[in-house]
Amino acid sequence: MTGTVAEETKSATPPWRNTTLAPEDRADALIAAMTLQEKVAQLFGIWVGASDEGGEVAPYQHEMEEPVTLESLLPQGLGQLTRSYGTAPVDPALGALSLLRTQRSIAAANRFGIPALAHEECLAGFSTWGATAYPVPLSWGAGFDPELVRAMAARIGQDMRAVGVHQGLAPVLDVVRDARWGRVEETIGEDPYLIGTVATAYVQGLESAGIVATLKHFVGYSASRAGRNLAPVSMGARERADIMLAPFEMAIREGGVRSVMHAYTDTDGLPSAADAELLTGLLRETWGFTGTVVADYFGIAFLKTLHGVAGTLGEAAGAALNAGVDVELPTVKAFGEPLLKAVADGQVPEAHIDRALRRVLVQKVQLGLLDPDWNPVPEALAGRDLDDTAALRGTVDLDSAQNREIARRIAEQGVVLLRNEGGTLPLGRPARIAVIGPNAEVPTAVLGCYSFPVHVGSQHPEVPVGIELPTLREALAEEFPDSEIVTARGADVDTDDTSGIAEAVRVAAEADIVVLALGDRAGLFGRGTSGEGCDAESLTLPGVQQQLLDAVLDAGTPVVVTMLAGRPYVLGRAVGEAAAIVQTFFPGEEGTRAVAGVLSGRVAPSGRLPVSIPRQPGTQPSTYLVAKLSHASESSNIDPTPAYGFGHGLTYTTFQWTDLDVPDLQTGTDGEIRLAFTVRNTGERAGTEVVQLYLHDPVASVVQPVQRLIGYRRVDLEPGRSARVEVAVPADLASFTGRDGRRIVEPGELELRLGASSTDLRLTVIATLTGQVRELDHTRRLHATFTTSQEQEPEPEPVPVG
Repeated sequence: MTGTVAEETKSATPPWRNTTLAPEDRADALIAAMTLQEKVAQLFGIWVGASDEGGEVAPYQHEMEEPVTLESLLPQGLGQLTRSYGTAPVDPALGALSLLRTQRSIAAANRFGIPALAHEECLAGFSTWGATAYPVPLSWGAGFDPELVRAMAARIGQDMRAVGVHQGLAPVLDVVRDARWGRVEETIGEDPYLIGTVATAYVQGLESAGIVATLKHFVGYSASRAGRNLAPVSMGARERADIMLAPFEMAIREGGVRSVMHAYTDTDGLPSAADAELLTGLLRETWGFTGTVVADYFGIAFLKTLHGVAGTLGEAAGAALNAGVDVELPTVKAFGEPLLKAVADGQVPEAHIDRALRRVLVQKVQLGLLDPDWNPVPEALAGRDLDDTAALRGTVDLDSAQNREIARRIAEQGVVLLRNEGGTLPLGRPARIAVIGPNAEVPTAVLGCYSFPVHVGSQHPEVPVGIELPTLREALAEEFPDSEIVTARGADVDTDDTSGIAEAVRVAAEADIVVLALGDRAGLFGRGTSGEGCDAESLTLPGVQQQLLDAVLDAGTPVVVTMLAGRPYVLGRAVGEAAAIVQTFFPGEEGTRAVAGVLSGRVAPSGRLPVSIPRQPGTQPSTYLVAKLSHASESSNIDPTPAYGFGHGLTYTTFQWTDLDVPDLQTGTDGEIRLAFTVRNTGERAGTEVVQLYLHDPVASVVQPVQRLIGYRRVDLEPGRSARVEVAVPADLASFTGRDGRRIVEPGELELRLGASSTDLRLTVIATLTGQVRELDHTRRLHATFTTSQEQEPEPEPVPVG
């Protein structure tokens, strides 16, 4: 094939542009016509930055990259464009213009007219200037509401698709094992079932908008030793299968996901990027995944530079391709000249390139990038004068009212009320509120490390933040217009400066109530207290915040501790002495208003902890999902019992759980147990009970966690109203990886524990599974079925007449 794109269109339609053929057939036809150099060019991306003037993108030079020039690469084609929006602040309309002009150039420069696939970060919203900053995933977990997360992801996907983006690098399905790890904020929690259900909903929402979702990080990244980023992982096969892999399996089976990103880490000496048993054997051959596997940034080169399992970049490329990695990101390194040389030297079979290329091209076909009528003009610019850049500026809104409404709802659901001594909250109408602490007047205190204002905007202080970010003081002033708001910083997030504590104590002593705003500052690679590469030595509050907390408690005024954080921290004396504790995890641009609404009572708190709050700083690694040996005992002087356990969260009302009914306490290892019970709101305010179902297996052939979450349901009730909750629990949910590596269900006794948290169990069903040990595979049932019906109020008795 030697003609130009224009000449091609004059001739008969080539098979790869024939939309009546299957995507696989179109890809195969194109592969047969390509040279080796053209094939390899589709397997890597280039990190670029869009032009704020609407011109073509420019390659972004990173300290870990070799300089590249698009002009030298484009004649062979280009697989991906990396983060054109997320590299520097750019007006979204002009960024879209820059991207479409670049796509035209890419398509025109190669023989087949193939455009690039553009990807972006979307961990907590589309990571670009002016886009909605939603709560971080740990806040999604606190909401226990997959449906709302699905709606959020659909909005994120629609915004990305509207400006020409094809793939989003989210969600994160890593299971928290050590809360010192800096990327805890990016996770959904410490329980694989909660993570799996919420992440699957996110995938479904993103994919519904036509965006390729990307599961990450596959697998084990969050279990690194000592909670250090990019450290080795010490994990057995059973922990890997039953805890770390479980969310990925659910998202692949139920989410319709089209991409997976390998993890940086090695497990027992085998890096994920070179693990063929993981990326091909399990992911593709067992689970049936048919999409692309993309490299975490620089991850293929790391096989040489960090892991030492490859002597050259060519060997690294060959190991990754052999394992099942299809695309090198963020830019060409191992998959460029080193790979071509390795093929020429006979070290890498061209068949491995063809295998990866087929997956890449099938995806491009599915995205319409090889259709005859492909048009690079995205929806946001359709029908506009593309030559009038001045008129385009400011015309694309990525922070719409609909977005903010969803951000508000997720933020409100993610507020967790940990303590409320004597009904301190909701507050009445205090005359003077002291808002104290390092996060009291910091607009970005609600944002995680992958939000654009923190991730990129922090490097461009001259550029406006692009979205409205009210501080906590401003939100409280808005919420309590009749109260005098006084402030004192008291301390920084992470310095040792105690000079402001005395002033904070004075301000506290003269107030009616203190709102103490503590927590984190998100950042990257040591530039914050939470975020990628911002790992913690212990879970003591950063800096001198604990000294500030203790001093303010001693002032004698009731203290409401408010956490704006990326991970759980030890709260010390606050657990027993604070009037109230409100926990949030970087709740996004609507976060401070959500906190203020909970304090005033305008918002009923309904969040539940997706991670345990430790009582002591030195108990990591620790989660609720552990065996009995990990609990407190006389054999150790260290008590790992948390201050507040997984699933904990208070409300402004009370709930009564009654009328448990179990028709049959016995079923086969292939059957199910049905149960029903009533939840009644016995308080005076509307509220939400989050019904949580835990499984306890008293005797098993291998050690099991004391209990693990296998289902949940939010139940909203008005005062005095009740709901009947029916649950069908398949025996499949009792399965685990047995001694020989097979997943099995064993006969015997089980406890089904129904509770408001892992530490507040209300009803228990002791059931028996009968029959033989049963082997299961990846087609097993993954969910209990919940049915909730509001019970009718009894009709009032007739009043006698006469």
